[in-house]
Amino acid sequence: MDVRDETITKHEQLVQHIESLKVGTKISVRRLAKELGVSEGTAYRAVKEAEGLGIVVTKERIGTVRIERKPRNISEQLTFADVVEIVEGHVLGGAEGLNKSLHKYVIGAMKVEAMVRYIDAGSLMIVGNREDAHSLALEQGAGVLITGGFGTSREVKQLADQLGLPIFSSRHDTFTVASMINRAIFDRLIKKKIMLVEDIAGEKPRIHALKSSVTARELIEMAKECGEQRFPVTDEWNRVIGIVGVKDVVGLADNQAIERAIIRNPITATLKTSLASAAQIMMWEGIDFLPIVDRNRKLVATVTRKEVLEAMRNARNQPQLGETFDQLIWNGMAEDRDGEGNLFFNGFITPQMATELGTISQGVLTTVMSQAAFKAAKDISGSDHVLDNLSTYFIRPIQIEDPIVVTPRLLEMSRRTCKMEIEISHQSNLIAKSVMTLQAIDPG
Repeated sequence: MDVRDETITKHEQLVQHIESLKVGTKISVRRLAKELGVSEGTAYRAVKEAEGLGIVVTKERIGTVRIERKPRNISEQLTFADVVEIVEGHVLGGAEGLNKSLHKYVIGAMKVEAMVRYIDAGSLMIVGNREDAHSLALEQGAGVLITGGFGTSREVKQLADQLGLPIFSSRHDTFTVASMINRAIFDRLIKKKIMLVEDIAGEKPRIHALKSSVTARELIEMAKECGEQRFPVTDEWNRVIGIVGVKDVVGLADNQAIERAIIRNPITATLKTSLASAAQIMMWEGIDFLPIVDRNRKLVATVTRKEVLEAMRNARNQPQLGETFDQLIWNGMAEDRDGEGNLFFNGFITPQMATELGTISQGVLTTVMSQAAFKAAKDISGSDHVLDNLSTYFIRPIQIEDPIVVTPRLLEMSRRTCKMEIEISHQSNLIAKSVMTLQAIDPG
């Protein structure tokens, strides 16, 4: 074992061992522990981390298996294999076609003759135990999902194998599987629009990292050459030990090592950190430079505050598909302005906002007030904000389908912070009130 390997923990060695396994290899915690001479608890934790990394998956009746890591560029289209997993199905035939993408699904609640016009290659027919519909769909180039836990004939299975089109069964009914597939599609759309650090880190040229033995003159020369002002400092194993900037070496002699000027134990992020989280970290810590590290704290990239904010602005200009809970809650609110041009919002309390007791969720009302504050703060300053702290008071109960007015009022604003008072009222009666402090993500 070389010197570098001696510096990593047993846990890291286990994860690296799992990564080195051939795709399709079955993984046993007990066997893994025995092969590498560690406890089963340590082996179990390594397998769980490997699951998080997307290199293994645990399936019922199969066990834990090494798989190919899926690329970040999430496709909006599901594969038949994805659908099998979503609907908890089992494959009856045509397994070779599981990796094919499907572009739509068709519910077979009609006569076979009428189905033909709706089925085409790459679609998925959702139908019950109707073997004539199974054969028709396969012949038209579509996969088949049989609901209700039913099977199909040997002839249909053979046809699926021959055409390389999957036919699989799920115990759920037609409405349930359609809802499950729809939810999965929307989840993918939401994940795709949430940008991660890795989305911008890969576009950058090579990393300019320094060792602690570099002199002040060498740092300044590198800054002039690459145009950067701050640099990560790494040890001999490429682990981040600090950061240093041009301003930090002011006062050092040209031939003096930068070691004394290094800012130790810097804040870092990973490739899987969202850009919004990276922006918040920089804002709260008052920094404009983030080293990006892997699970062993080894340097893989760097990002600046400017790069993060620019990428976030570009992302907002893209079509926004899929809806989060905050967006679903806010959808019923309409924007308006009073005679002085101040922003306020009108809407209704919907049944989805109620708790199981029939009362209106305080969390939902807090979300409504928070969204109103964000929109009002952006209207005033032009910047996006995040919530720093809030104090909320619930004054009176409110009923489903009651109209409400949400009124944000600016109390104080600086370059970085904004303090607002938000009121929810119904027929001029105060329902809830909140005082919030917001932090600007991009103070300009």
